Amino acid sequence: MDAVRTKLKNIEERYNEINDLLVSDEVLKDPRQLTKLSKEASRLQAPVDAWHSLQALDTRVEQAEEMLRENDAELKEMASLELEECLPEREELLAHIQRLLIPQDPDNDHNVIMELRGGAGGDEGNIFAGDLYRMYTRYAEGRGWKVEVLEASVSEAGGFSQIVFSIRGDNVYKALKFESGAHRVQRVPKTESQGRIQTSTATVLCQPEAEESDIEIDMKDLTIETHRASGAGGQHINKTDSAVRIVHVPTGITVNCQEGRSQIENRETALRLIRSRVYEELKRQKDEADGKIRREKIGTGDRSEKIRTYNYPQNRVTDHRIGFTITQLDRVMEGKLDDIIAALQADEEKKILESAE
Repeated sequence: MDAVRTKLKNIEERYNEINDLLVSDEVLKDPRQLTKLSKEASRLQAPVDAWHSLQALDTRVEQAEEMLRENDAELKEMASLELEECLPEREELLAHIQRLLIPQDPDNDHNVIMELRGGAGGDEGNIFAGDLYRMYTRYAEGRGWKVEVLEASVSEAGGFSQIVFSIRGDNVYKALKFESGAHRVQRVPKTESQGRIQTSTATVLCQPEAEESDIEIDMKDLTIETHRASGAGGQHINKTDSAVRIVHVPTGITVNCQEGRSQIENRETALRLIRSRVYEELKRQKDEADGKIRREKIGTGDRSEKIRTYNYPQNRVTDHRIGFTITQLDRVMEGKLDDIIAALQADEEKKILESAE
């Protein structure tokens, strides 16, 4: 365990270095650097606290072992009692520290931008996209997170052909990063008069919301256009050039926003979306160039990858990536996602540990 202690000592040194930087004039004048260093310090806080606890236990163990070498019977008995208490406590703490030292996804503490689309099944796919949106909003509400709709195309039959929304709170991406992919539903549609079960899909894309401290986009790389919004949205929507389209020229990523009631609002939303999508694309390119597989991902996160099935007749939800099944679909659709997310996180942790070994 000497390697663990060396690692913890290095973490503490970095933590102290960051705290010194955070009060320096240079960093205080640079909001981007201040935010970045503050986040790093926050991530290091738990390992540093655990290191201090381990040092205290090491000292107690050393003192007890010295007492055992004394000739005094009473001191030896006290030392034995102390070791009986300290040694199991230290083993438990070391196991906790091993988990803390698992490489963390640097995006875990980010907010997210989620995009849901109705897939196979026509109207039923759109309705299911609406059900998933409700599921995620209920889950977010239960954790005290804030949901904000950025773009939405309502389906006439119900639900959405597309909806884009952000979720803000503590460690949102850590919980929801496994949601990207195709979600399949098996149930009797409301429009089915014969009572036949139909299989439909909706796709989910979950990306970390990039902040200005994460990526600096040169405004010269953006083409920004305004145009008349189309579709539903009220009489005002077609009278002014309120819709905004932004293209990030180097990557070709395009965002079009028209749901806001003003050009300014749509421009702000479009910039948030383009920043996050460029951030994710540049990370993907870097991983590809380095020949790396992002180990923290379960599956590829591709929209076409079927990740989960929601079977209404059997009240069952199955996550195909880890073979996890729960017969509480009714609760899941009310936002009770904790069991599924915990299973996915446990599998991620297991794979990272196996890879490290």
